[in-house]
Amino acid sequence: MKILLIYPSWPKLKNQPVFNLPPMGPVSFAATLPPDVEISFYDENVEPVNLDEASDLVAISCMLTCQIPRGYELADLLRKRGRTVIFGGIAVMLHAEETALHADSVFLGEAESRMGTVLDDFKNGCLKKTYNFLCDFPDMSLIGPARRGILKHSLYNYRGVQMVDLVHASRGCRFNCFPCCTPYLGGRKFRPRPLDKVAEEIAGIDNNRLFLVDNSLAQDDQWEKDLFKTLAPLKKKWISHPIKNDDEILKLAAEAGCWYVYQAVFDTSDYIRERIKKYKSYGIGVEGTIILGTDDQDEDSIRRLIDFLLEIELDLAEFTVLTPFPHTPIRQKLEAEGRIFHNDWVRYTAGEVVFRPALMSPDKLNEMYEYAWSEFYRDMSKEMKMAKLFLDVIKKEKADGSYRGRTVEQSNSRTVEQPNSRTAEQPNSRTVEQPNSRTAEQSNSRTVEQSNSRMSNDE
Repeated sequence: MKILLIYPSWPKLKNQPVFNLPPMGPVSFAATLPPDVEISFYDENVEPVNLDEASDLVAISCMLTCQIPRGYELADLLRKRGRTVIFGGIAVMLHAEETALHADSVFLGEAESRMGTVLDDFKNGCLKKTYNFLCDFPDMSLIGPARRGILKHSLYNYRGVQMVDLVHASRGCRFNCFPCCTPYLGGRKFRPRPLDKVAEEIAGIDNNRLFLVDNSLAQDDQWEKDLFKTLAPLKKKWISHPIKNDDEILKLAAEAGCWYVYQAVFDTSDYIRERIKKYKSYGIGVEGTIILGTDDQDEDSIRRLIDFLLEIELDLAEFTVLTPFPHTPIRQKLEAEGRIFHNDWVRYTAGEVVFRPALMSPDKLNEMYEYAWSEFYRDMSKEMKMAKLFLDVIKKEKADGSYRGRTVEQSNSRTVEQPNSRTAEQPNSRTVEQPNSRTAEQSNSRTVEQSNSRMSNDE
C-alpha cells in the first residue's frame, strides 16, 4: 500500500528570515503506520506537490490554522480526480467540522496504535467520516522514533546550513495560557515518554543539534532533572521552551547541552530581568517570545517593553500579534465581546491584527508590531544575532569534542520511503542554522498558534 503524504504551504511572517524546519507532525504520523506502507512525502513549503503521483490514499497533515485553507484547496483538487483524502494534524483538530467538508475522512487525536484500524477500514471500503480520539490518549510507551526517513533533508537549510531536527520527550501541558490551544488538544495532564525511548530516538538522529518541542519542560521537577541526566552522555546541543527557574535544574540543563531557550517576556518586571540573567549565567542563550495586543497594552507600554528587551540583552526576540485561534480561552473572550473581525484563516498568521484591541486601534497595533521588530533589531540584524548564537554553540561543541562540519548536499531526487525501511535515517553531513519553531502550531516562525509565547513564568 502506498500513501501520498502532503504538508501544505502557509504564509510566513514577513519579519522573519525565510527558512524551513523539518516538520514534526508528518514524521510522527508516519511512524504510526504499519511497516509495509510505502510513503511519498511532499512538504509544499520546500517543493511543489506532484498531484499526479499514484497512490492508494492521500493523507494531508496540517499544523497551523493559516495552513488549513491550502489543505482544503489541495484536497478539493485531488477528490475531483477521484482520490481518497484523509486529514489529520493539530489544525485539523481545531477545525474538525469545517475540514470534514473537504475530506473523505478526518482523524482527530494522537495516532499511535490507531492507524492499522483506519487502513483496514479503507481497504475494506468502509472508511469512517471521522475517527475521534481527542479525549483518548495512547500509552506513551507506544510512541516510537519519528519516521524521519521520509524527509528530503537537503531542503531544510538556511543559506546552505542544515536546520535542527525536532524531537519530543513529552505531550500535554498542565498550564492553561489564554492564547494557547494545547489544553484542548493534549489535555491539561503532563504525559512524559519513557526516558529510555527518548534517549534511543535522540541517539539515532543523524544531527547533534536538536529542538525539544515539548510544550514545556518545566512541568515536573524530578522528571526534568532525570531528562537532562539522560541527555548529557549523548553530547547533543539542543533548544527548548522554558526550563524551570531552579539552579540545580539549570546547571543540569547546561551540562546536558542546552544551547538556548524560548522564554516569554510578558512584562518589565525584575523577575523577568533576573530570569534572563540566570539563564545566561549558565551559558544558556535566550530568545524572547513576545505577544503584542493584550488588553493591558497600549502604545506607550509596548515602547517601554521594547526598551526593556534591549536593556536585558536578549539574544533574539520574536514578536507576534495576539491571535484568537479556535479552542483557546482568548478566542472565547473576544468572541463573547464581539471583537473578532473575521475567520479568514489564511490571515491568522500571528502577524496580522484580526481583532479589535482594547487600548489602541487595529492600525496602531499593526504599527507597534512593525516598530517592535525594527527597533529591537535596529543596531544588529537578526542574521548577525543568529550568527552569534551559532558561534557560541560551535565553541561548546569544540570544547566537548562533538563538533563536526556539516554542509548540506543539495539533491533534486525525491525521497520515497519504501516498506520496511522505517528506521533508516538519511545520512547526510549537515550544519544547523537558527531554528525558530514550535510544537502546538509550529511554524517556521515559531509561535504561530501562540502556545509558546507563554504567559506564566515557567510555561
